[in-house]
Amino acid sequence: MIEQEIIQGTEAWMRMRAGKATASRFKDVLAKIKSGEAATRRNYKTELVVQRLTNQIPESYTNTAMQWGTDHEEEARLAYEEYSCNLVEEVSFIDHPELMAGCSPDGLIDHDGGLEIKNPYQTAIHIETLREGLPSGHIAQIQGSMWITGREWWDFVSYDSRLKDAGLALYVQRVERDEQYIQTLAQEVADFLGEVDLMIADLQTISKLRNAV
Repeated sequence: MIEQEIIQGTEAWMRMRAGKATASRFKDVLAKIKSGEAATRRNYKTELVVQRLTNQIPESYTNTAMQWGTDHEEEARLAYEEYSCNLVEEVSFIDHPELMAGCSPDGLIDHDGGLEIKNPYQTAIHIETLREGLPSGHIAQIQGSMWITGREWWDFVSYDSRLKDAGLALYVQRVERDEQYIQTLAQEVADFLGEVDLMIADLQTISKLRNAV
């Protein structure tokens, strides 16, 4: 289901996402170390368990860097539209048809494309992207969004208005759908959500045992 009317960042949007694995956190789902599960993966699993058991939305947290990104997203979107001649359709949240997972694209384009915008608070990060291309840390989110939406390509945008005068404010990179990566990601997310279910089942068993005493 594609939700278009609810605005990203609002309480209603957070309720739609609560308890679900979201594309912005797929990087955490994939976080593993030689000895097993990375702390970021374990912590994210616990977050989802808490959200489901309490029916509470996650606490809203905004730091300076996050606020910078929010404040400049519309400017970046307009700059992308002018550069690419693509019309961006803004959406809120898209659910996976079967799993408790979803994504919040920065936009959908035509029938086959999507958009992910990053507005780095540190200009050095934008400059590194200009020189090196898409940061690897964003791949899981972008490929995950294509998995959820069924789309064939995604445009990655890095934008820094402070570099306008230098002609370097906008960076755009087309990312094609990688079926092999998506197949692996889909299995990892499904396994992760299965672990969330098992943890909830264990806690419910503990609750029953305690209530039976």
